Amino acid sequence: MIALLHTSPVHVPVFDALRDRDHPGTELRHVVDEALLERALAEGPGAVADRVAEIVAGAAADGARGVLCTCSTLGATAEAAGAALGVPVLRVDRPMAAEAARAGRVVVVATLRGTLEPTVALIREEARRAGREDAVAIRTVLVDGAWELFLAGDREGCLALVAAAVDAVGDADAIVLAQASTAGAADRVATAVPVLSSPRTGLRAAVTAGASVPPVPPLSR
Repeated sequence: MIALLHTSPVHVPVFDALRDRDHPGTELRHVVDEALLERALAEGPGAVADRVAEIVAGAAADGARGVLCTCSTLGATAEAAGAALGVPVLRVDRPMAAEAARAGRVVVVATLRGTLEPTVALIREEARRAGREDAVAIRTVLVDGAWELFLAGDREGCLALVAAAVDAVGDADAIVLAQASTAGAADRVATAVPVLSSPRTGLRAAVTAGASVPPVPPLSR
């Protein structure tokens, strides 16, 4: 069983569909806490570290082989909680960032300003790990108005704005969709530049990692 930490319920059917297509038989346990992102944006990710650690510990106590954090803003916080508790935790965008680090000119596209810095930092981390720190140039694009549409429940309108922003990108070897919630924009673009998204590769990595470790010992909550 893999536990998934979400800050929006829109991710639940997306990851269930990916599980059914790519990993049938895998049990996913979804934990949705929308207040986490709201507080992290207002006060910084450190403000929710204790709550994230509580969720990770609870997942382990329930028998999860690992935890996948689908919120890019909270990814580093979740990984730190896992390291402190001895629980395997993967941020959903790490495999995507590792792929982006193999490109030269990378453009990170997001609907939320608070997601840009963590995503850029993760790509730089993966570039350093690959010995390519000086070979990767990163710039960012914030899609105005898309986050407001997402909050209003207009997912199609949000994805349309993101796709238009992606198609407007020039001089890039890879375009990164920083948020799992915008992955659907990749199916709407016309650009020939590779567009990278996180849900499928992130879930694959989590399932692979979960299959390679024994059940996590229960932790006190």
